Amino acid sequence: MTDRDARPPGTSSPPKDARQVVDLAYDRTTRRLAIGFADGARFTLGAEFLRVHSPSAEVKGHAGQGGTLVRGKARVAITGLDPVGTYAVKISFDDGHDTGLYSWPYLRDLCENADRYWAEYQAKVSQDRP
Repeated sequence: MTDRDARPPGTSSPPKDARQVVDLAYDRTTRRLAIGFADGARFTLGAEFLRVHSPSAEVKGHAGQGGTLVRGKARVAITGLDPVGTYAVKISFDDGHDTGLYSWPYLRDLCENADRYWAEYQAKVSQDRP
């Protein structure tokens, strides 16, 4: 049996993963990105949050090693949203950062855990003060 045969009758395309992003809209005034998922869930994340949680090697490190605690991005703005296939978006920021590929599962995780991740980030910034 093929994937095509496994679809419900009358369905012309395969069912979408609930974590599939179906809508992205950036509001320049509020500097917030609205994200809509295939299961109907909708969230908004601020540009600063997305910038400091970039999945790039610069921020996250390589293979769990290194990484950078990003600071001073309260006024950062998104300048570009470029789709990467059907699985991610490359977000460009006005500070020149544009190397993070935000996969749909990564974005969903950020959305669902934004409060906790922000609190953890704030704690790291507080502990890392000179």
